[in-house]
Amino acid sequence: MATIPNESEGIASDVGHTTAYAGDEKRDLAHSSSISKNSSGSESPKATTEKADYGMAAPAYDEEEAGHTGKLRVENAEQLVTSVLSVDDDPTLNPWTFRMWFIGLGLSLFGSVLSTIYYFKPQTVFVSVIFLTIWSYIIGEIMAKIIPKRGFIGRWFNPHKFNHKEHAAIVIMSSAAATCALGTEVLAVQRLYYSASPNAGASIFLLFSSQCLGYGIAGLMRKTLVYPTKMLYPINLPLNTLLETLHRDKSETARRLKLFYIMFCVLFVWEAFPEYIMPLMTGVSIFCLAKRDSLVFTNLFGGTNGNEGLGLLSWCMDWQYIAGTQSPLWFPLQTLVNNLVGYILCICVFMGVYYMNIWNAQDFPFLSQLLFSNTSNSTVYAEYNQTALLDSNNVLDPAMLDVLGIPYFASTYATYILSTNLAITATFTHMFLWNYNDIASAWSFATWTNIKKSMNVENWKFWKGSTHDYSAEDEATLDPHYRLMLVYKDAPNWWYGAVLIFSIVVGLVCLYQVDSTLPWWAFLVACGLAVICILFFGAQYAITGFQFIIQPIIQMIGGYLHPGYPVANMYFTLFGYNAVVQGQLLLKDLKIAQYAKLPPRVTFTVQLIGTLVGAIFNYVMMISIVDNQREILLSIEGTNIWSGQNVQQYNSQAIAWGGLAKYMFSVGGRYEWVTLAFLVGFVIPLPFYFLHRLFPRAGFWYWNTAIITYYIGWLCVGINSSILTYFVAGFLSQWYMRKYHPEWFVKYNYILSAAMDGGTQVLVFIFTFAVDGGSGASVTFPTYWGNNGGTADGMNYDYCMFNPANG
Repeated sequence: MATIPNESEGIASDVGHTTAYAGDEKRDLAHSSSISKNSSGSESPKATTEKADYGMAAPAYDEEEAGHTGKLRVENAEQLVTSVLSVDDDPTLNPWTFRMWFIGLGLSLFGSVLSTIYYFKPQTVFVSVIFLTIWSYIIGEIMAKIIPKRGFIGRWFNPHKFNHKEHAAIVIMSSAAATCALGTEVLAVQRLYYSASPNAGASIFLLFSSQCLGYGIAGLMRKTLVYPTKMLYPINLPLNTLLETLHRDKSETARRLKLFYIMFCVLFVWEAFPEYIMPLMTGVSIFCLAKRDSLVFTNLFGGTNGNEGLGLLSWCMDWQYIAGTQSPLWFPLQTLVNNLVGYILCICVFMGVYYMNIWNAQDFPFLSQLLFSNTSNSTVYAEYNQTALLDSNNVLDPAMLDVLGIPYFASTYATYILSTNLAITATFTHMFLWNYNDIASAWSFATWTNIKKSMNVENWKFWKGSTHDYSAEDEATLDPHYRLMLVYKDAPNWWYGAVLIFSIVVGLVCLYQVDSTLPWWAFLVACGLAVICILFFGAQYAITGFQFIIQPIIQMIGGYLHPGYPVANMYFTLFGYNAVVQGQLLLKDLKIAQYAKLPPRVTFTVQLIGTLVGAIFNYVMMISIVDNQREILLSIEGTNIWSGQNVQQYNSQAIAWGGLAKYMFSVGGRYEWVTLAFLVGFVIPLPFYFLHRLFPRAGFWYWNTAIITYYIGWLCVGINSSILTYFVAGFLSQWYMRKYHPEWFVKYNYILSAAMDGGTQVLVFIFTFAVDGGSGASVTFPTYWGNNGGTADGMNYDYCMFNPANG
């Protein structure tokens, strides 16, 4: 096999251009005096109460300090995580405090409510972990100051300063709760489209099992997907940088802390304008302003309202949307470049498909996630009567299908599914070709040696502790931060195995309690698919920072395994897809804990508690929103405040894949290439790989075809006016500042990202309840040229022509 550059190293240098000084020799990661042999013969650090330091200097927070030894250069992931983050630890710091539980549980409730609200927004926005980090720090510091430090109260409620391990535990607990459970989507669809409302008890246990399934699977793979340095998780760098800035000696971090507070306040004030006072700032388009009577201009240049257009060359000043799914300030440059290529192709393909009238495109909206009838036309869009297609048992009625006909997707949405399918199978090939050695060890927990070890009764005595097992050959790949974690008791594999078994058993029971129509054997197939996908897409996420949405392939498999049952397809997707999302969340949080030196057993506990608390309040909030905003959630365009796009998408695909797969997607069907794309995707990475072998210096390794093909369908939904600003900010940060001002980049880039996300998220949360209708009634800002009323007044905020067919 030809020698190829390790892609993870290329990605890592793109993430941070980490600090290395000319003339410095390679630093030893583990002092020999800190290594001892354990009883099994493997090496692990001696447990000590002294502050551990594996020869790594703390990051140079002072610019003069950073620049005095020579010119900065960037090399690999190890240098990134040791120059941006400090590599030392104090094992005496205690995370098990009243503060941790009080703040952690409170923010878990808060985050779960907020994430459910965001799920029903017109643009997919996630609860920022930075937002939770800021609030937990403020509350923790207040509690440390006002609670007495002496006597019984001090000993139990305020035993020491609020430390970074308490803080990390709170953040991990609350972020686990702040991920909206996909099970609420299934339950919302049943409530909106099928007039079905499973009882609260069964619904909550369903959420428990579907959320924890991925935790059990991913936990068993953490040796492969968390411990190595290559598994970088660039999304974590702003968060861990913020944790260090807040808790290290203030003399070291004063400048970074000052920048954080200034930018947090600036964004907090700024966000009020695009969010409420002047929505035009969501996307200023000179093309829309110049020509307000053309739907072609709306489709190409419009983008300030949900499903309006592609937002080409619009200038967005709303950080909520610019950094909604991933901040351009931490997104790796290589991933960003591949993203840009896919984005350009997306515009060309979407406009081509629509105006060449492929799949009768012009009879349906340019952007939509709904299913449409064959009676639809360009002046009156006719939604498909999905409920009429099913009998009283929610099973496809062939006679009604003959009457209603086969439904249509909006052509751009069909293109999105096609491109996603290409990307999914391209990922398997890409990871095998470029990262095989990185993922080969994922099944080590299932080797005969480890199975025999797990059967040893002595290993079940969790109160006695456990060691971290790794071989001598693994040592070279271990993250320097993980080496410091070896002094703590590990969370043994059987803990994660128990979570997995519990989730499977409870999930099976709930499936029959909620009348899912999904048979037990199909449920087990969904679990098996989750195992495979967590490995491949978890590794891709860890290395590149890019998170795939693999929902379409799971739905397709479910549709062909159990045809004619759309509700069953939703539940198949719940366990086959949601488990992957949750598994990636667990892996990301395990890496946060690794960077923060939080003991593994603390991490395990707070992740599970946060997940369970979150599931309960996800359910409660979903019921409230669905009942109060029902008409808006069922409409095509929604408003700039509420949208049913996610629910519509989920239901449309369930009907299409679960009920009509063989009619719509089989060879000979209308959307046959959506299915054939799976086969084509396996082949797409091959030309670049073989060209690299022939021309190893030509840079073919730089192109990740899985990411490029995924982004061909990127703009199929939501508010798209933010894309130009997103790329400008990304290249300014990850290329210009990193290359020409590396000292500034290492010191300030990630803390700036944290500040901007935090200020925006706090303001958006306040406005959601104060004026946007999150608490029931909305308070509209007076209309004027910067706020024309939006879709409520039959207009788009950027003044592009409003499509009258949208109603």
